[in-house]
Amino acid sequence: MDTKLIFKALSNETRVQILDWLKSPDVHFGPQIYLPSDADFKGGICVGSIQEKTGLAQSVISSYLTLMKNAGLLESRRFGQWTYYRRNEENIGKFTDYIKNHL
Repeated sequence: MDTKLIFKALSNETRVQILDWLKSPDVHFGPQIYLPSDADFKGGICVGSIQEKTGLAQSVISSYLTLMKNAGLLESRRFGQWTYYRRNEENIGKFTDYIKNHL
């Protein structure tokens, strides 16, 4: 776990907001119509849906999501031409434990 990269990812209000939205994707995003019904990626949200909700350029959102994925906060999967992201709860839990035990 690269805690410095996680802190960097969390240093931006929009990235933190994205993590919050992805905690309850059904509340914050509409149906993901291009996600195959048999896909094993529950809670996955398309980059376009995230971009639309933030109102930022897709290039900005893509860079944010890549940083968050590299930090271990998100995981992604591609279905056709669409990439979906969801929270990496296992790594978020490890980071939470790190905060509790080391700070």
